Amino acid sequence: MTEKEVNDKSLTVQMGSSDVRLRGEAINTASNRVETHNLQDIREQAATAAKAFIQRDYTNGTACQFQTKFPSELETRIDKQQFEETVQTLNNLYAEAEKLGAQTYLEGCVAFLTAYTISMCMETHYEGVLKKIAKYIQEQNDTIYAPRGLRLTDPIERGLRVIEITIFKDLSTGSGR
Repeated sequence: MTEKEVNDKSLTVQMGSSDVRLRGEAINTASNRVETHNLQDIREQAATAAKAFIQRDYTNGTACQFQTKFPSELETRIDKQQFEETVQTLNNLYAEAEKLGAQTYLEGCVAFLTAYTISMCMETHYEGVLKKIAKYIQEQNDTIYAPRGLRLTDPIERGLRVIEITIFKDLSTGSGR
């Protein structure tokens, strides 16, 4: 393809020596059906999504915990008690990850004695809890937040500074709720 035009209805993407042209259509391979999507509508939808941020709580030192203050942006989307339960569970999981015990000291000693090569073969307690947190956030998104037009972002993706909650526009009623 030689045409390199981009407008509201089409988009050309160059991949190596070949071009792929999207004209607001996507092929559903399961039913071989063509669905038409207006790129302008997709841009507007992305532009109307809002975000709420739950900040770290440093009142008890530098331990990783987040504020349980309920953001006003979520009032019409989720129950305050459900939100606080989610944040409290995350706070408890991060406290578990940072807890020092015999296992943590043993991991450190073995890592030092093996010039930290053991870390390629063994998961640390902290890494295990981080996986547990990621699984919990995914479960919360699937069962509670996504049906309400919300999505939690794992705090590890934001450097453990904030819990980001994306608020999507409600397309079924044509308003943001």
